[in-house]
Amino acid sequence: MRLPLTAHTGRPWRIHGLAPDFRTEDVWAFRTPGAGPGDFGVMLDAMRAGGGFARQSRANRFLFVVRWKLGALLGWDRPDTGLGTRVRSLRERLPRELAETVDATAPDRLPLTPVYRLEDEDVRELANRTVHTLMHLGWVPTGNGGHELRMAVLVKPNGLLGRCYLLLIAPFRHLIVYPALTRQWEQAWRDRRQLLAGDTGPVG
Repeated sequence: MRLPLTAHTGRPWRIHGLAPDFRTEDVWAFRTPGAGPGDFGVMLDAMRAGGGFARQSRANRFLFVVRWKLGALLGWDRPDTGLGTRVRSLRERLPRELAETVDATAPDRLPLTPVYRLEDEDVRELANRTVHTLMHLGWVPTGNGGHELRMAVLVKPNGLLGRCYLLLIAPFRHLIVYPALTRQWEQAWRDRRQLLAGDTGPVG
């Protein structure tokens, strides 16, 4: 479910003080019935165990293939356009206690690089020629005594190209990508026991 931007900006997340030059682009909520305050790690691990590319919807897989082919053609994803080259990693801004919460060099099943992880926050980043993106996952109490997952996408566009790119992909994100991601992640929560019982790979 799509939420107003204030659902993210109005909460006291650590990311606000670390990335004031990024703007909040999207905020999305994922239902996790029966979740408690200590289940954030369980949710993250279930997402990774059940979130591979092969389990994406056909529409999502098609969009990502088109994006990768277009990026290869136009040079959007070359190594010199990403983290540590075109832009500095957000990890360079972290105090030591946050930097030590993740190993950014460890293998992972998600395509974004870990930045930090707390009991109720997980931040990852990705950069290319068009944009520097942060994915912020938060664990938020709900009015019924439970908790839910929220995702905020924070962006820093790379000039006119980045701004045009974000405008171009916005309808696809809102109508195809995020709804499919909602179904996948909410299903991962429902299947968490089965997924985690059979998951022996790294989870970041």
